[in-house]
Amino acid sequence: MIHPSAIIDPEARLAEDVKVGPFTIIGADVEIGPGTIIGSHVVIKGPTRIGRENRIFQFASLGEEPQDKKYAGEPTLLEIGDRNTIREYVTMNRGTAQDRGTTTVGNDNWIMAYVHIAHDCVVGDNTIFANAASLAGHVRVDDYAILGGFSLVHQFCRIGAHSFSGMGSAIHKDIPPYVMVSGNPCKPYGLNTEGLRRRGVAAETIQAIKAAYKTLYKSGMLYKEAVARITEAAQGMPELELMADFLTESERGIVR
Repeated sequence: MIHPSAIIDPEARLAEDVKVGPFTIIGADVEIGPGTIIGSHVVIKGPTRIGRENRIFQFASLGEEPQDKKYAGEPTLLEIGDRNTIREYVTMNRGTAQDRGTTTVGNDNWIMAYVHIAHDCVVGDNTIFANAASLAGHVRVDDYAILGGFSLVHQFCRIGAHSFSGMGSAIHKDIPPYVMVSGNPCKPYGLNTEGLRRRGVAAETIQAIKAAYKTLYKSGMLYKEAVARITEAAQGMPELELMADFLTESERGIVR
């Protein structure tokens, strides 16, 4: 299951059925779960934890030191969950001691070629990163978010669940759940209603989310007033509560 030209550190821990392609290098303090397939010329450095049934394509670089000048060799971590597809030339860096110390990628994510996930980022489940989308440090990407090709996300931003960024978007503030953005700098362009329909969200729920969008972006209310109105409308509706909580917690401010 391991090509003879691959270099595996004796301290790495690989499940018995992990496949490793030619010229791949796996360092010490790396754990890889069952069913994972690793292509050729991949470099994985530790401490890194990778779950089960991941597919890692050629030339990916996982668990390298963070690109942060404050990094001084601390034993930080990269954690990757299960069933992720990680395409060619993807780079994922470990965390830093100045933040949570761990970069985390969840489950069932589709991560296309040349994507960069920087130190201390948190990526949820079922996201899609199109080619060359890049996260600066300390970014959070919630479940089912989609980043279009060459989207660039500034440090400390949060990308809400089910949101969508168009190709080449420059994201400098938080994107609320369900919202579509595009441009440089990016601006809101309605809701990801098609994505919600595909995921089985009820029509009446989508209408409530549309009403919240109008309150936030088209009513002329002050931000605090709009958030209060959305919070009131969200009672008993988990999908809208998700949006209200996001708006309440946003520290960087939202794309407007």
